[in-house]
Amino acid sequence: MRKLILALGGSLVIAAPVVSADVLGVGANISYWDSDLSGEAGKKSDVVDLENDLDLDSDTNANLNAYFEHPVPLLPNVRLNYTRIEQSGRGEVSTQYDLVSGEVDSDLELTQFDVTLYYEVLDNWVNLDLGLTARNLDGELTIQETALGGEVTQTEVDGVMPMGYVAARFDLPLTGVSVGGEANLISFDGDSVYDYNAYGQYEVSLLQLRAGYRQISIDYEDSDDRLDIELGGPFVSAGLTF
Repeated sequence: MRKLILALGGSLVIAAPVVSADVLGVGANISYWDSDLSGEAGKKSDVVDLENDLDLDSDTNANLNAYFEHPVPLLPNVRLNYTRIEQSGRGEVSTQYDLVSGEVDSDLELTQFDVTLYYEVLDNWVNLDLGLTARNLDGELTIQETALGGEVTQTEVDGVMPMGYVAARFDLPLTGVSVGGEANLISFDGDSVYDYNAYGQYEVSLLQLRAGYRQISIDYEDSDDRLDIELGGPFVSAGLTF
């Protein structure tokens, strides 16, 4: 599974007929995501388990999403997404991890900013969007020994990656109820990122309400630093569409 999976977004857009929106469409939403964390961090040859060694717990998971759709043929629609995850905990590193060992306090900060260009391939009671995403991924894990004057170490990953994008939604006519899912994914040269969600949705007037499940899997190496983590859990969101 070390192949670039961009064809999902790119080649299907080229091969499939493109549907333009009839009118301008703008929307935005904010969501709360209650995610659990598992996985490990690496620095050179050292490895630490984020769940069992560091006992990281969720503090803040914020997600903002906005999109713009238009009726101009061939020009892609635009979607922006920002995700910020903060987790902290107190645990014990039983073996040496870089400079630290013993009882430690830890903080994980992970941010993702996506710019997605996509086309509507289907736009009726069955909706299908295909496109490409540029994701700016920035992660930092800080581990500090609790002892006075204890050592501190940081594991950092930072990069911009292209990802395939697909979104599908099935509407129940005349009810405002729908179900759907979205996914961004890439696997290339030893690194991989998968981000997907499934949801149920209800729309009334301009208000859009969603509830579902989101999963993120990141296996990314930046020089001597590496994060191999999974986050998953339920989310709820509210937004406006125009």
